[in-house]
Amino acid sequence: MLSLFGTIAILFALFFSLLQTVVPLFGYWRNNPFLLAFARPAAYGQGVYVFIAYVLLTIAFVNNEFTIAYVATNSHPTLPLLYRLSALWGSHEGSILLWIVMLNIWTIAFSFHNNLAYRSLTLAILGLISFFFLCFLLFTSNPFLTATTLQTGRDLNPLLQDPGFIIHPPMLYMGYVGFSVTFAITQAALLQGNLNQTWATLTRQFAIAAWCFLTLGIALGSWWAYRVLGWGGFWFWDPVENASLLPWLAGTAFIHVLMIVEKHHTTKNWAALLAMFTFILSLLGTFLVRSGLLVSVHTFANDPARGLFLLILLTILITAALLVYVVRSPSICSSSIKSAFFSREMFLLTNSHLLFIAMLTILLGTLYPLILDALRIGSISIGAPYFNLVMLPQVFFVMILMSLAAYSQWKSSSGLPWLKVFKKLLLSSVSAVILLWIIAHRLDGLAILCLTLSIWIILNTWPLLRISPGMTIAHIGFAILIIGILLSSFLNEEREVRIQTGQATSLGPYDFYFASTEGMIGPNYRGIRARFEVTKNKRHIAFLYPEKRIYPIRDMVMTKVAIHPSLFRDIYLVLGDPFTQNDWSIRLYYKPFIRWVWFGAMMMIIGGLLSIKQHKRLA
Repeated sequence: MLSLFGTIAILFALFFSLLQTVVPLFGYWRNNPFLLAFARPAAYGQGVYVFIAYVLLTIAFVNNEFTIAYVATNSHPTLPLLYRLSALWGSHEGSILLWIVMLNIWTIAFSFHNNLAYRSLTLAILGLISFFFLCFLLFTSNPFLTATTLQTGRDLNPLLQDPGFIIHPPMLYMGYVGFSVTFAITQAALLQGNLNQTWATLTRQFAIAAWCFLTLGIALGSWWAYRVLGWGGFWFWDPVENASLLPWLAGTAFIHVLMIVEKHHTTKNWAALLAMFTFILSLLGTFLVRSGLLVSVHTFANDPARGLFLLILLTILITAALLVYVVRSPSICSSSIKSAFFSREMFLLTNSHLLFIAMLTILLGTLYPLILDALRIGSISIGAPYFNLVMLPQVFFVMILMSLAAYSQWKSSSGLPWLKVFKKLLLSSVSAVILLWIIAHRLDGLAILCLTLSIWIILNTWPLLRISPGMTIAHIGFAILIIGILLSSFLNEEREVRIQTGQATSLGPYDFYFASTEGMIGPNYRGIRARFEVTKNKRHIAFLYPEKRIYPIRDMVMTKVAIHPSLFRDIYLVLGDPFTQNDWSIRLYYKPFIRWVWFGAMMMIIGGLLSIKQHKRLA
């Protein structure tokens, strides 16, 4: 019965999404305010049935309804309840339903906004997006299809049985889908020819909110990868990781350009294009993950039919959006910026172009191997060396402009106070040299340069805390993130050793004593837990318990790393393969300042939230 009711709920949601789209658009064409107002109740109707479908699928997982194929594929009676709840988005069909749920949350949130000029048309466009995805869900990815044979469940992928997976996908999807609201507002404004300051103010609030969720989702994803995959890193330039970074870069550029629109009513066309590109990149990420084109621990589907459906959806939306832009943009063409070279708007505009170029660079590196393979020209693998090489100079220039913007003013005709610039730059450079010498006893030109720019940003933006707390905290958070990436890479130490119980080994200033191993039995796995005592100068630091787990239902072996965290370093221990019963290989990592990566990301999110609050107060 759950299967039948779930499918019916999706059908009703599809019906209401069609009403949410067609009736208001017809009302706009006929200039009928009553038909335009129909968008809001239709959105509520769609939301009710989407949430009913989500609740029914959740009940199916909780009650182990293995008559539903999707539940049987991703759950098991022994799977802990918390992971049964998150197993709903553990594979393709459920993740698409989650995508639609998030879209409805954003839609309902926007429906409460009191801006009547944009509300109905925006809801209609959001309804159109939802209609396409509900069609995709119903006709290619229905999570309520019944199983053809009686099953007891295949369990959730062990890689996903981690607390990080419980919160990472919902936050990432909230970021992805949030940019659909900014896209819809922009399309509504283009249709009405109202790409004005009101549009910029309204759009920027939702853009920052979506950006905060996307930042949180990316940060949680890197934290999950660091804790689960066992290689000691937090970013691998995996194509699916890149797919989440692309809309983040475009969205960051979009937010900064909207500031110019609010202040001077210029660069409206560029802002409208960035709104479209950010949303398109969010859809592109969905397409890449679920089309089967990529091979990754993050991908969920390998079905060409689904990939083709998503490609058609992407093509229709891109074509329609660009058509609206081409037709309407001449009527809202904004004047060029007439400001001094060292004005704040020029720095913001230049940085937006740099961020867009960085996005294109990553997009090229991600899609180029796929294009070569599709054309049967050959195969090539593009990894971390390429991305690190091409992104490093771009990050340098972005950081320089971020710091110089702190000295600039809107429409300022005077140059920058170069004496102050060089004083703080010199102070930053000296601080970087001293800091590196203290913590590493060695100097590196690239490390000094990166650290100098990061300290420079902090020194320059800190005085603006009282004037613009959100922007200041977000920029300082970015600088701290860069410091974390730099120092964790520059000072990282790692070692792989063979060790027996009762022996000790060392890494840096730390000694690791292999005390014992013991068998363990979990709810849906069995394994071995090792016990290591970590000391420094014969002083006890911690006990670490790395594990080797076997998940019999999936017949998979998983390594659970042991980490002792602190503000300035992580001790990271991975239990490798056994040679004999008491003879093991282990990998040891010393990761200085690694926590600063996520601390910086959290500061950026806090800064974004404060910007929304300040923005509402000033609006």
